[in-house]
Amino acid sequence: MFFNGLRAYHTDHIVEVNMKKTATKLTKEELELQRSFSDKIKEIYKNKKNGTAKAFVDTYGCQQNFADSEMIKGMLIDMGFELTDDENQADIAVFNTCAIREHAEMRVLGNVGKLKQRKKSGDDLVIVVCGCMAQQEQMKDKILKSYPYVDILFGTYALYTFPELFYEYLTEKKRAFDISGDETGRIFEGIHLERDRSIKANLPIMYGCNNFCTYCIVPYVRGRERSRDKEDIIRDFKDILKAGYKEITLLGQNVNSYGSDRGYETDFADLLDELASIEGDYIIRFMTSHPKDATEKLFKVMAKHDTIAKQLHLPFQSGSDRILESMNRGYTKEKYLGLIDMARKYMPDISFSSDVIVGFPGEVYEDFEKTLEIVKTVKYDQLFTFIYSRRPGTKAALMEDVITAEEKQKMFDELLKVQQDIGLERNTAEIGKTFKTLVDGESFDENFPLSTHIEGGRLVKAKGDKSLIGKFARVKVTKASPHALFGEIVE
Repeated sequence: MFFNGLRAYHTDHIVEVNMKKTATKLTKEELELQRSFSDKIKEIYKNKKNGTAKAFVDTYGCQQNFADSEMIKGMLIDMGFELTDDENQADIAVFNTCAIREHAEMRVLGNVGKLKQRKKSGDDLVIVVCGCMAQQEQMKDKILKSYPYVDILFGTYALYTFPELFYEYLTEKKRAFDISGDETGRIFEGIHLERDRSIKANLPIMYGCNNFCTYCIVPYVRGRERSRDKEDIIRDFKDILKAGYKEITLLGQNVNSYGSDRGYETDFADLLDELASIEGDYIIRFMTSHPKDATEKLFKVMAKHDTIAKQLHLPFQSGSDRILESMNRGYTKEKYLGLIDMARKYMPDISFSSDVIVGFPGEVYEDFEKTLEIVKTVKYDQLFTFIYSRRPGTKAALMEDVITAEEKQKMFDELLKVQQDIGLERNTAEIGKTFKTLVDGESFDENFPLSTHIEGGRLVKAKGDKSLIGKFARVKVTKASPHALFGEIVE
């Protein structure tokens, strides 16, 4: 039995019941109601502040959380706030949280605690905790009891009601907490977005997850899979291009499931094909792809378009079929490596990245050796590695470890060493080659001041003029390290 919001369910029951429901968009009336609260908050702060009130938003976790924060920032701007990167200057501080690992939760609570003294001194700072961590019942109770200086809390389902909760707090002078909502979820169209970057943009195409990997809390805090209308996605995509963005990342907990809640009238490969056909100078990336749903059709579409990065983030998590089954991943080591071979058949130069969990309950060294086999076979450009973090409310949290924390750390260190060697080998092989890159910022390396990324996603620090930031440029690689390439801009 697992917990989500105020209710507890068996996993199978959640899937069976909620698959019969269809997520709906916010209605015009719901949007207008929230905008009316934003207008009222704007008037309140106009009267109480001599200058413009300031808002600080601190985001943790995945790119979907950063996309959610763009909605939160848009709402704050509608309320009359000016955004700031300095929490000490803020009149409201919003912490958009992650629940995927315990470390992320501890970081949030530590940073929230740093503002405690401002509240104690009589400062009228408003502290808000929201997002995936906040959606959990046990975390809501913890903050309610142990963090009395947190004024507003809401989960992922109630995100769009932020203005209403804020107004309630300001006018009723009491804490406003809301983790209500249906696992079916809603589709948040029509909310003002304040995008973070001028070069790269995130574009959510779907929300939620139906996979229920036994280690993962996401299905319980983000609800069932729900796809945005294709027309809404295409409209946003074109608007992003008009705004001058050069790299667009399509987001979903499992983008390969796009359309599954609508009988696959349009699947992800269809959507990607249509987006990549839109005229313009840009590159498309997407994440995350679940191996059980990756298809040959997808690889053919990727190979077809120059506007799609030949890069695939395909998490395998473990190389052991026994552990994969315990994780409820839905594929085997053989099937996974078959997908790698199929992708390379259509895109010989494709780059891969992946996620790996070390020390999952029941894992022993013989299982871990099979993980190393995949790493050595595929030779990833990037590997995101984690020691298993037990998440209350997931099935794996009830499973017992059979090795010690010290043994887990030893395996983890071995994995890092293997990947570091692979990174140096792959990067060294690029010396002397020239790549088309997007110059996306400064590298803070005085010898190679520009930050660029090649199509496969690898970082290239380059010599060149800062006027090139935001443009595509050709870079010749002159040296390499395990984690980066170095080069110079060439004509």
